[in-house]
Amino acid sequence: MKGFFRLLVRFVPPYKRYLCLNILFNLLTAVLTLFSFALIIPILEMLFGLNTTTYSFMEWNSGKVNEVVVNNFYYYVQCIIERYGASTALASIALALVVMTAFKTGCAYLSAYFMIPIRTGVVRDIRNKIYGKIVSLPIGFFSNERKGDVMARMSGDVTEVENSVMSSLDMMFKNPIMIIACLTMMIALSWQLTVFVLVLLPLAGAIMGGVGKRLKRVSLEGQNQWGVLLSNIEETIGGLRIVKAFNAEKKVRRRFEGENERYRSIVTRMQRRYELAHPMSELLGTTTIAIVLWFGGTLILGGHSSITAPKFIYYMVIFYSIINPAKDLSRASYAIQRGMASMERIDRILNATNPIADPEHPAPLKAMKQGITYRDVRFRYADAWVIDGVTLNIARGQTVALVGQSGSGKTTMADLLPRFYDVQEGSVMIDGVDIRQYRVADLRALMGNVNQEAILFNDTFYNNITFGVERATREEVEAAARIANAYDFIMASEEGFDTNIGDRGCKLSGGQRQRISIARAILKNPPILILDEATSALDTESEHLVQEALDNLMKGRTTLVIAHRLSTIKNADLICVMNDGRIIEQGTHDDLIAHEGPYKHLVDMQTF
Repeated sequence: MKGFFRLLVRFVPPYKRYLCLNILFNLLTAVLTLFSFALIIPILEMLFGLNTTTYSFMEWNSGKVNEVVVNNFYYYVQCIIERYGASTALASIALALVVMTAFKTGCAYLSAYFMIPIRTGVVRDIRNKIYGKIVSLPIGFFSNERKGDVMARMSGDVTEVENSVMSSLDMMFKNPIMIIACLTMMIALSWQLTVFVLVLLPLAGAIMGGVGKRLKRVSLEGQNQWGVLLSNIEETIGGLRIVKAFNAEKKVRRRFEGENERYRSIVTRMQRRYELAHPMSELLGTTTIAIVLWFGGTLILGGHSSITAPKFIYYMVIFYSIINPAKDLSRASYAIQRGMASMERIDRILNATNPIADPEHPAPLKAMKQGITYRDVRFRYADAWVIDGVTLNIARGQTVALVGQSGSGKTTMADLLPRFYDVQEGSVMIDGVDIRQYRVADLRALMGNVNQEAILFNDTFYNNITFGVERATREEVEAAARIANAYDFIMASEEGFDTNIGDRGCKLSGGQRQRISIARAILKNPPILILDEATSALDTESEHLVQEALDNLMKGRTTLVIAHRLSTIKNADLICVMNDGRIIEQGTHDDLIAHEGPYKHLVDMQTF
């Protein structure tokens, strides 16, 4: 339960007011429950002749409050019996019981009423924190995580916390209050009998706790397997074209069915253990009542107890009132154990460290005045160096192209500039200052990206172009679309700029998607531009339109271009040929052709 209380300390403080009101009404519910049952004692004693004492009225300030209240209550009951008869007295007590029960149930409702905002608010806060953490974590974090598993933690695990931990929150506050209040009254009635009860209850609790711990382990296993299952679904949907092209439907179906069967087996074990909670608590509760009934009855029959028979009945009623909260508490502890397993998986994201952090005293960065420098840069994802001792100077306003075979480190060079990753050795500098000395937001504000795969969102043309740009006017958006050669096909759509382009722009062709991403970069108007094979996946006609848009975009900007199609970078100020993480050749297009080295070889292969 330590994890549960840590969860409360982390997320409940913003809802202190609701929590205080919930506790207040739970206390009132417990008090009203006790005193509504207390009405049973005098009527039983007087109606059945067990109490023949004659009571007289006592002044309210004449003695101890407890003695005065009990005496005067008995006095009024006695008066009602003498004046109106036993039947009327019984009816009066019954009516009083109904009235007190109405107040009790009203307080119980209000306690739940003020608990609901805590439950829903904490779940909302957890979701917000996970999403915020996902957005802030570096790209490298997700290289080691399945996307489906991350989605499972965001959806299934949070839902599990909501359905188990937060739905049990009310029980965890209400039931202990009821149990403590009942135990206090039981001690007041008979401390000897209550000591006996307090020996029995921990034994039952220990048995329930052992089952709960095992449930948490199985729950954690189940949530992990659910993440595997979601990853499988996400991969299948993303690669459905390949699955069908290779007639692999049976193979992926068998793999999914195997993972699904494992999940079913885990859930079966988990549900069986969870369903064990109610019958076990029922059996233990009934056994405890039976033992207390035997022990207390034996004391009364043997004349060894100070408690009378009517008070013993009231004692048993109170004790029975403990059993249901205790059973609910055990059921809640089961649910919490299951939910805390999900919270452990959520915390793997929330507690993940982000190495891409702002410096304590960041250097100011509003514009680039000189240029970009890669100095003796070395970087690796695992063991092998992907970038191995690269030095490169990019002057302000220059266009520098990186070419070479796949896996030579071109994209990694580009990813180091906006700090998607940090170098292990050497440094990347802007205006002579290591980029790690700048705020990440200031650094990335200088840059615009156009990638090989145009990353668009399930939204309108307008919102995709203005993504990440605050307070853009309609005229600016239209101008950016014209420069990117996108205006005509946007206006030809059903609702113009307000047309939804579908999931990842699925309603558009590859060239159209790329031109929308170029329009987005134009609207941002960044001084530094990163083009990562922006035309390599396009047909000749689309490439021509996109290249024209790129030429418009690159005017007056410092540009780092990654290209496989060498015809697109002939006019670059500097071309660097990379191989195995090193720059093996650099110069202009004409110089490199004249040198007849690796670049000339690449050009000849593409020309052929």
